[in-house]
Amino acid sequence: MLYMHIAIAPEDLEAFAALGLDAKVINEDLGEALAEEGPVSEFYGGKSLDADLEIIPAHASPDENTIEARQAGLPAASWFTAYRPWAEHATFFNQIQAALPSNSEIFNVGQSFQGRTIYGIHLWGPNGKGSRPAIVFHGTVHAREWISAPVVEYITRELAAGYLNNDASVRAWFGKYDFYFIPFVNPDGFVYTQSTNRLWRKNRQTRSGTSCVGTDGNRNWNFNWGLTGGASTNPCDETYKGLAAGDAPEIRALQTFTQGLRTRGVKLFIDWHSYGQYILLPYGYSCSARAPNHSTQMSVAGGFSNAIRAVSGTSFTYGPSCSTLYATTGSSPDYHSGAINAEFSWTVELRPGPNASNGFVLPAGQIAASGAEQWAGIRYVLNTI
Repeated sequence: MLYMHIAIAPEDLEAFAALGLDAKVINEDLGEALAEEGPVSEFYGGKSLDADLEIIPAHASPDENTIEARQAGLPAASWFTAYRPWAEHATFFNQIQAALPSNSEIFNVGQSFQGRTIYGIHLWGPNGKGSRPAIVFHGTVHAREWISAPVVEYITRELAAGYLNNDASVRAWFGKYDFYFIPFVNPDGFVYTQSTNRLWRKNRQTRSGTSCVGTDGNRNWNFNWGLTGGASTNPCDETYKGLAAGDAPEIRALQTFTQGLRTRGVKLFIDWHSYGQYILLPYGYSCSARAPNHSTQMSVAGGFSNAIRAVSGTSFTYGPSCSTLYATTGSSPDYHSGAINAEFSWTVELRPGPNASNGFVLPAGQIAASGAEQWAGIRYVLNTI
């Protein structure tokens, strides 16, 4: 079932009702929800991303600063008390890199349609980089899902702090895996939500022959892209899949990046979204298809859900994507499972729950709690797989 969220001005309600569409009111007052979400607040003085972002390689030898000094240099926890402007997020990751100078690097995945850098941070352990199975986390595929980027950032910060604090579990994970965090798959769309339309979903790609803008980055991956029923061929729809698999520049760059990890293997891929509180396993393209290790993935997803509930009491439903929620074709978890052979490949839909009135507009007061519960789930997963 395909559906869309729309915002209707009071003066247009009568005309909308006259259309006779099958519709459900999610929020009686979107303006109130936006007020509860809080303003976008500067943290680093509004530094420009493109001016501030450095593609930083690891140092060849350990930094001379003390561990204590580098711990103090991690981004402050107060980062997670508000949503931040696009221009400041790279500074957050530069701070992480500076705290782990011999075990991290900022990398460039590629460019968005409008020319913004799609960046990530790579973390690894004391035995060097690039030879171990990969853990890959994505955020902000859909522009309006603001909570996804700070959750990716929260987990990154917790891993860095754990490594510096000699947390035995974190140190063990760094010895087994290379971690790749890409918080903004769709930077153009995210900037548009901060400047023009808070509920914009797609990227900002224009095409000849239509005035409608944008491709859905979670319907454009080159795995069962051509099947019908899980995406739209109408460029005006929110789930528009594009003219060809991977023709969105953001997805084309990410596919190239992920293909480069395939030889050593992707152990875990998670694409964070909102909302609904779901843990969605392969596959989205078919409600009967299952990953070869489906029973194992279900068991680990159940443990992930339990770990979240133990921290916050929040319930996350888990199961195969199509049969648990709805059909999707050309999605990133399907691609990573079916084309890359990732051992675990999930979509996690964050707070709020499926019947919440605020939907994509989550109050800033829930950012830290969302990060903490996901971190608890990730700790369980990494200790289990």
